[in-house]
Amino acid sequence: MKYEILGNTGIEVSRLCFGGLIIGPLQANLPLDEGTNVILSALDQGVNFIDTAELYGTYGYIREAIKKAKSKPVIATKSYAYSAEGARDSLEKARRELDIDVIDIFMLHEQESRMTLRGHREALEYYFSMKEKGIIRAVGVSTHNVEVVEACADMPGIEVIHPIINKSGIGIGDGTIVEMLSAVKRAYDNGKGIYGMKPLGGGNLLNSYSECMDFVLNIPYIHSVAVGMQSVEEVIMNVCVFNNEPIPESIRSIAAGRKKHLHIDYWCEGCGKCTEMCGQNALYIQDNKAKVADEKCLLCGYCASVCPCFAIKVC
Repeated sequence: MKYEILGNTGIEVSRLCFGGLIIGPLQANLPLDEGTNVILSALDQGVNFIDTAELYGTYGYIREAIKKAKSKPVIATKSYAYSAEGARDSLEKARRELDIDVIDIFMLHEQESRMTLRGHREALEYYFSMKEKGIIRAVGVSTHNVEVVEACADMPGIEVIHPIINKSGIGIGDGTIVEMLSAVKRAYDNGKGIYGMKPLGGGNLLNSYSECMDFVLNIPYIHSVAVGMQSVEEVIMNVCVFNNEPIPESIRSIAAGRKKHLHIDYWCEGCGKCTEMCGQNALYIQDNKAKVADEKCLLCGYCASVCPCFAIKVC
């Protein structure tokens, strides 16, 4: 496994970051021991970086993995808090539920614009003060939007940026993948730590897995890439790819054979754009939320490309 220093933070991370969303209650909802073992499998194979968030509900898995790991991994987490009080509660919840005193990277979660950054300034100032006290090692921002990367590239105190990056630009809220990469490069050149998210477009690009991984791994201005993994086989497959090693055929077959489904997250706004896109009439609106008729769905992922809140994934 290759390791890089995350910008100017001094924090060394593996090129492959364990994306903590998929094992938790919002997606696979694995039993505690099973999810813990998936994380431990990654740590045993050289992954030393775990991405999570208060929203994901995965602190318990990570806590148990840390207890059994040979060394403590780097932990990045996020919160939607916008006030100092909310930020304090989120930070203390992370410390308590992860059972660690110092959070390596604490981030504002899913910022949408310069305006939302201003709206979260009080929380941000709280995180800065906690960094001064040694409770947070680095402060950052996660985003799906080019505008936020551009703003954070020049923002003092923001040390880490976690943007969405995949070959098709699925999920980018306000631009193209070319524009996103341009903003990311400028942030990287300014000393920001960069670790990408959703290289497979939330699962929508699984059919082009190799091309997707080649794309992100050949971007020279990304320090690490967070990949969601819900099984030991998926961990092995991704570790092989990041280590430029052949994937055992047995592992490839198991990972490829896992049954996929269309997942619609709870924050769906019921706008109906996905139903208009679906040529199979597999999506419909009920109780102001999108629903899927599984028997009609081809898992093409076209619906995800028009979802304004990135609430649809293939997983």
